[in-house]
Amino acid sequence: MSYLNMKDEQLIPVVVELNTLLANYHVYYQKLRNFHWNILGENFFELHNKFEELYTDARTKIDEIAERVLTLRYHPMSKLSDYLEISNISEVSPLKSDRAMVLEILSDHKILLEQMSKVIIKADKASDEGTIDLIGAYIREMEKTSWMLDAWTKKTSETLKHNLVES
Repeated sequence: MSYLNMKDEQLIPVVVELNTLLANYHVYYQKLRNFHWNILGENFFELHNKFEELYTDARTKIDEIAERVLTLRYHPMSKLSDYLEISNISEVSPLKSDRAMVLEILSDHKILLEQMSKVIIKADKASDEGTIDLIGAYIREMEKTSWMLDAWTKKTSETLKHNLVES
């Protein structure tokens, strides 16, 4: 008996996009671990802690995405070789400067946000409110984290757009 009020043919595209998101998150998670282990320099303490915070969050999301696929009555991808094959995020050397690491993470956030949008589009077509709710929260959190990381990369002399707030 199905507890879902959705048709399988509508859910398959959602599951495909969720599995791609799952693959992206696995590569992103490992990249964060590598950066956490290999960070050097004057920002060591700050970024060592930030990368740990980010990979801990990614680990939680990996589990939640896989459980969402299971809730939709499909098996999530679970082989590392499959993740590497379909992920839109690439492995990189962890031997980078602190700034290059943060820029790399921001680049990954862009990819993750794009994939989350694809999930939302497919979930909307399937009337899959559970997936929309889950991924919508992820988008909000990642956008905020990206803003903070982007602010970290700026010089204190830089400013934000202000033409809309001036009278």
